[in-house]
Amino acid sequence: MTGIPVGDNNYEPHGLGHRSRYRQGKRAAYFLGVGGFCFLLTLAVNYGLKFTILGEHPTTAFLLASGVATTVSYYLSRRFTFGDIMHGLKRVQFIKFFIMSVIAVGITSAPVYVSRWIFGFTQPHVSFLMQEVADFVAGPILGTLFGMIFRWCAMKKFVFVDTIHRRTEIL
Repeated sequence: MTGIPVGDNNYEPHGLGHRSRYRQGKRAAYFLGVGGFCFLLTLAVNYGLKFTILGEHPTTAFLLASGVATTVSYYLSRRFTFGDIMHGLKRVQFIKFFIMSVIAVGITSAPVYVSRWIFGFTQPHVSFLMQEVADFVAGPILGTLFGMIFRWCAMKKFVFVDTIHRRTEIL
């Protein structure tokens, strides 16, 4: 026996309807916009710290920058990216977001660690320019890419769960 769908009056059992596809496309566009803004914020904080007080600790600078951007990302994601979803308890959602973000910050920061300490792209083994290019490719490029893929999947599955637009089946 099947139950009635919760929420959407336009129930389409075979695949996503045009409203669902539009909603997912809009959500993805907002996610990329929030991610782009937080990417720029991460760069600003990272290089601000790295070229001032944390010059000897590039991984720490990147971790702190990612932490600042993650906090901003929660508020922007809740407001814009996943704003059309009934959110439930904010504290529980924030805890889930925080846990997923800690994992994501680790994923984002791992390429910088690997670049510096495993591949050895650090002075005096390489030039200052080579070190900075390697840090940029590892952290802001590769790390952000890996982190965003993880965040998109984790936020949809665990944090901002869309229970209203899901089909429900009763056995």
